[in-house]
Amino acid sequence: MTNIFEGIEQRRVATDRISANVLHRRGAGVPVVFIHGNVSSSLFFQPAMLGLERESYAIDLRGFGESEALAVDASRGLRDFADDVAAVMDALGIATAHLVGWSMGGGVIAQLLIDRPELVASLTLIATVPPFGFGTRVDGTLMTDDGAGTGGLGVNQEFVQLLAAGETGDESQASPRAVFRSSYVAPGFGDDHEDVWVQAMLSTKTGDGNYPGNGVTSEHWPGFAAGDSGVLNAMSGKHLDWSAITALERKPPVLWLRGAHDVIVGDESLFDFNTLGKLGVVPDWPGDEVAPPTPMLAQTRSVLERYGPYEEVVFENAGHSPHLEQRERFLEVLERHIR
Repeated sequence: MTNIFEGIEQRRVATDRISANVLHRRGAGVPVVFIHGNVSSSLFFQPAMLGLERESYAIDLRGFGESEALAVDASRGLRDFADDVAAVMDALGIATAHLVGWSMGGGVIAQLLIDRPELVASLTLIATVPPFGFGTRVDGTLMTDDGAGTGGLGVNQEFVQLLAAGETGDESQASPRAVFRSSYVAPGFGDDHEDVWVQAMLSTKTGDGNYPGNGVTSEHWPGFAAGDSGVLNAMSGKHLDWSAITALERKPPVLWLRGAHDVIVGDESLFDFNTLGKLGVVPDWPGDEVAPPTPMLAQTRSVLERYGPYEEVVFENAGHSPHLEQRERFLEVLERHIR
């Protein structure tokens, strides 16, 4: 069974930065460009692309899908990814587009708006990584100067091993399929394409330069901190900051979509080590004053309020993937935004 849906074309796009895999749906108007998140690929956007009447593209980021597995320089935050997307858009002759970014992809397109604003007609942020990354307070200040509790060491190692092994089953709660069911979507969601979504997750390249990335020891709880290479370090507050969108002269409209049952991005995310400490999952948590959960939603809202023209829409019956879980409503809201 092919993972490419009927009506979607697949192509290779060579640039001076990366050889990227791109999905394309023919249509009219200013194109829509979809950028996926962590441990996923462009495959996740096929239902949305088929529901649009517009020209649309979905790009595999470095180290995901069928794009080159180039290392991520986390000291640049998400700029390696954003620069790649800009290079692919240039190669495709896309002068401007409506950009849609999911999770980590939200931070990627926000960074693209900062660095190449002429490429952006509008932004749609789906369950976006917060502007200052993990391990930060509402105002963006780090909880510790080294980003303790964030980065490549703050991940379930069994999940990484099963991901690298291409595990498709669900016997372990740490398997990609089990994680998809428990974390990517709200309880009770199911469709006929779960095998495709799992294959998209399994396309993630693992290692210090890719997912999850490296790490260092820390004098602060829980004993490790962010490194300078790989995906999770690029989203640590030690390196990530896309709040500069607030200083732009031209501010295209922003749509922020999120699911009410999202356990990945929230003010007490289950993917935040400080939340796990607060819940007693990780021992010896030093308390809210020292290591509070990252206020992801409050932080994003604060930056977008300073930015200006934005709309926040909550999908009450969705988790981390409203574009998948409630496709029809997602398309309706997206179409209204880009019109």
